[in-house]
Amino acid sequence: MSFDSFFKNQIEQLKSEGNYRYFADLERQVDKFPLATNHFEGGKREVKVWCSNDYLGMGQHPKVIAAMQEAVGRCGAGAGGTRNISGTNHDHLLLESEIADLHGKKSALLFTSGYVSNWTTLSTLGSKIPEVVILSDANNHASMIEGIRQSRADKVIWRHNDVTDLDRKLAACGDRPKIVAFESVYSMDGDIAPIAEILDVCEKHGALTYLDEVHAVGMYGQRGGGISEREGLAHRVDIIEGTLGKAVGCVGGYITGSEAICDFIRSFGSGFIFTTALPPSIAVAARTSIAHLKVSEAERLGQRAQVARLRAGLDRAGIPHMKNDSHIVPVMIKDPVKTKMLADYLMDQFGIYVQPINYPTVPKGTERLRFTPSPLHTNADVDYLISAMSNLWGQCALSRAVA
Repeated sequence: MSFDSFFKNQIEQLKSEGNYRYFADLERQVDKFPLATNHFEGGKREVKVWCSNDYLGMGQHPKVIAAMQEAVGRCGAGAGGTRNISGTNHDHLLLESEIADLHGKKSALLFTSGYVSNWTTLSTLGSKIPEVVILSDANNHASMIEGIRQSRADKVIWRHNDVTDLDRKLAACGDRPKIVAFESVYSMDGDIAPIAEILDVCEKHGALTYLDEVHAVGMYGQRGGGISEREGLAHRVDIIEGTLGKAVGCVGGYITGSEAICDFIRSFGSGFIFTTALPPSIAVAARTSIAHLKVSEAERLGQRAQVARLRAGLDRAGIPHMKNDSHIVPVMIKDPVKTKMLADYLMDQFGIYVQPINYPTVPKGTERLRFTPSPLHTNADVDYLISAMSNLWGQCALSRAVA
């Protein structure tokens, strides 16, 4: 077998379907976010980034940068190994305490990414709890799906945000141990789960609840604890999972819960035990960011204002966008080739960077441009984006393509 030929054929198939992922070569600019330098063959140009998950611009906040620089000077670049052997640093423990406090939990456990925290926790719970069945929302993230798959536990998929379907399927599980895994804000559609109703049903059936808050941490709640904090429900959720790589502006993931839950995953989760720990400088920067967002509403309020301005402008221009109550603004194109073409036009003609979202991130036929305004986008930035979209949307070819 010619392995290279196989690999190349598979890539060519992706390209022919319009699902090949092209990565823009970007260089973020400190103090100028959302401005970035786009490097391309033959030159470079400045572009405005409209699809960053650094939702609040905290990755370039002066306090966060200063904290990271101080920690590098104090502790060096790396962690020195796994937490299990040589890599537990005092700053890791301080960050875990900060996170636990954010969600009102007794304990927290750090991971190298949100993907790893989901994968490790769900795979460990599913493989170690006898006879457990995991009930997963149909729109759960790939990291949750993979963790459940790796656990080899019995899995039941319930219809997205459908509490009645969840109730029925929990009842069908009988007396078996049950885990219900779902998200608060779903990243591609931007819709929000009915958390209170889900918790009511889970408590009725004695199910352990696992809530992914990665797209809500920092964004919602009086202190940035997510949708569960905003709605006064965090104390009813058994495990809250989050990320340091989105609104916090750094990198890493975590879970929070009881001391027993976190110690159990720490002791049995291979994705925690056998991987190098986060650098102490990352832990310090993330703790600084979380502590700031606990007391500052300015970033959240500024971000919401720009989301509202963008949505109103799209409405005036007659450009359809998916309605939701979150900070995510999906403009549906529904064709992978046309989505990529529109993204290329925005970059080449207007200096606007937004990544096309195609299969398998979203189902085929639901391809989209996903805009995430930040508090650092100015009113002029928003208006310029609306003008650019209106210009392209009005072209006959694109109008027919996305009709």
